[in-house]
Amino acid sequence: MLIIEHLLISDDILEKEFVCNLGKCKGACCVEGESGAPLEEEELALLEKEFHNYEAYLSTAGKKVLEKKGFSVYDEEDEKHKTPLIKGGACAYAYTDKEGVVGCGIEQAHLAGKTTFIKPISCHLYPIRVKKMGEMDALNYERWNICKPACTLGKSLGVPVYKFLRTALIRKYGESIYEGIEAAANTQFPTT
Repeated sequence: MLIIEHLLISDDILEKEFVCNLGKCKGACCVEGESGAPLEEEELALLEKEFHNYEAYLSTAGKKVLEKKGFSVYDEEDEKHKTPLIKGGACAYAYTDKEGVVGCGIEQAHLAGKTTFIKPISCHLYPIRVKKMGEMDALNYERWNICKPACTLGKSLGVPVYKFLRTALIRKYGESIYEGIEAAANTQFPTT
C-alpha cells in the first residue's frame, strides 16, 4: 500500500498491467454489472447542464431512461448517485459505434469538441475504484472477467494500470500526485 497525501493506493495499481482492448471486449463495462457508474456530487449538475451538448450521441433508449429516471439514480445500498441503466443493462449514457463497440456518449461528444465534460470520473479511472475512508481516498484495482483482454494487452505492452490511467489520475488528483505514484512505482517495481 502506498500513501501519497490523502490517497491510499493499492500496490496492484503500480504493478498490474492493463490497456483497454475495445476490439475484444466491445466496451462490456458500459453494459455489464448490477448498477451504473458512481457519480461525484459536482457531476450531477454537470450532467444536466451539458445534456444539450452530448444528447445527439446517446441512444433513443438511453434518452428515454434519462427522461424517465433523471440524470442519475440514487443507490441506497452504496449511498451514491449512479448513472441510470437501460432495462438493467447498458448505461443510459452509452454510445455504440458502427463496429458494435460500446462507449460513452458523453466522451464521444467531448472528442467531437461539443462539450468540455469528458465523462464521469469513475468511468475515466476504470479499472481503479475509489472508496472514501474518512479523509482519505482508497484507490483499488478492480478485477473483472470482462477485462481479461485488457490485462493480456497491458501485459504484452508492459503498461501498468497507473500509466494507462495517467490522464484520468491527473484529471482527478493533479500532476504532482501522478508524479508521486510514478516515482513510487519506479522505486518499488523497477524495470529491468
